[in-house]
Amino acid sequence: MGTTQSRAQEIGVQLYSLRNQFAESVPQTLKLIKKWGITTIEGGENTYGLEQQYFIELLKKNNLKTISVGTNQEELDDNPHAVVLRAKAFGAKYAMCPWIKHKRNDFTIKDVKKAVAIFNIAGKLLKENGINLVYHIHGYEFQPYNNGTLFDYMVENSKNFDFEMDVFWVQHGGENPLKLLRKYPTKFKLIHLKDMKKGTVGDNTGGAPDHTNVALGTGLIDIKAIVLKAQELGIKHMFIEDESKNVKKQIPESLEYVKAILK
Repeated sequence: MGTTQSRAQEIGVQLYSLRNQFAESVPQTLKLIKKWGITTIEGGENTYGLEQQYFIELLKKNNLKTISVGTNQEELDDNPHAVVLRAKAFGAKYAMCPWIKHKRNDFTIKDVKKAVAIFNIAGKLLKENGINLVYHIHGYEFQPYNNGTLFDYMVENSKNFDFEMDVFWVQHGGENPLKLLRKYPTKFKLIHLKDMKKGTVGDNTGGAPDHTNVALGTGLIDIKAIVLKAQELGIKHMFIEDESKNVKKQIPESLEYVKAILK
């Protein structure tokens, strides 16, 4: 399939996309990723039943470089040093938190302030160790707050952390991914590329049926404009994340679509 690197940009994959395949065989799934021509991944918090060091060796065997490892709010609060150790073990320069704790359908400024405080404290430790903490947007952050949104509050108070844009969840939460990149051109360090089935109605729950994930370029999100804007802003790492049951078909299609944009 050729290289997925173009003009200093790298198109990787978020390993969660292949969770069902990993359940069957970790070595074969990593071989499949290599076969697709992918060389960068986001993952590592889940080694799918394998010892961490063996999993890392399998990644190296398949020429897969870990750019970002996962963490969570609890770990960042209770044991941020463990995040540092995991990131260093995988050789990752980023640690990504994908969720802020809150009651379902009740995300409040209190939840935001608590998370921001945790992220800033943990982010300082990570930064001192050469690791950049990013929070992965999930859509519920775009609820109104003061003259903007809860997300605006997060950005304005993010002293020691940055953000990973998941274009699907931004759209699903009622925001425009392209406009958000323009509004905060320096705050997004990583991007999840994920397209949304036409006709999907968004909300602020942070959840959606798997079948609403479609191959890039076939849904309602302007993936091309987003990729080109990310390129302009110098965002080097973008990860395809596909939560559908058709990942083995859709990920190669998505790769070809993005490669055509970056030619």
